[in-house]
Amino acid sequence: MPEYVLILIRSIVAFLVLLFLARIMGKKQLSQLTFFDYVVGITIGSIASTMSVDQNIKISNGLVSLAIWGILPIILSLIGLKSRSFLQLTDGKPSIIIKDGEVLEDTMKKNQMAIDELMMLLREKDVFKLDDVQMAVFEANGQLSVMKKADIEPITPNFLGIKLKHENAPTLLIMDGHILHENLARLGYSKKWLIHEITQQGASTEKDVFIAQVDGNKKVYVDLYEDKSE
Repeated sequence: MPEYVLILIRSIVAFLVLLFLARIMGKKQLSQLTFFDYVVGITIGSIASTMSVDQNIKISNGLVSLAIWGILPIILSLIGLKSRSFLQLTDGKPSIIIKDGEVLEDTMKKNQMAIDELMMLLREKDVFKLDDVQMAVFEANGQLSVMKKADIEPITPNFLGIKLKHENAPTLLIMDGHILHENLARLGYSKKWLIHEITQQGASTEKDVFIAQVDGNKKVYVDLYEDKSE
């Protein structure tokens, strides 16, 4: 069998196995990955790529190795759900870097964090002055969680004791010139009402509308195919 055919077959097998492992290993975002998850991901990718092109490695051995590196983290994760101490052993635990407005130098040293790195992580949270921070926690995934001091937090309606009316999520009513009748019926609106709303904003029929959306206050947003700005 030609070499390129073998590489093709091995690559397809490795791809399918990686796809299967990715499905069963969960849906963590990249920003949520711990260092342990990161190392496991790199190792699995390395095994798969080697198995695809290195014919000195039996494909069965590669599959066994992928299975071990794919299933073992799942087992460890399930054990971690039962044991908090075991989870901290595998994933690490958060560390308080700033407490009551004071930077904890010893904790920074234990986490091998330089001052410039701390300032960069704070700036990513829109914090430029250390004096504005009440508490900062260095998470196990390398992210920094920041709690600002109360006197610089933005004022919210809840802080002022103002109760706001709950607003339902906006819903699409027209998409690419077609009325979404199911959404219209679910909200209790008629086609006649919708046509009236879009004609008020320059459309003749629904065919003129690229997107139409209604919010919880019955306010309709309409985007026409022929924009006025063009």
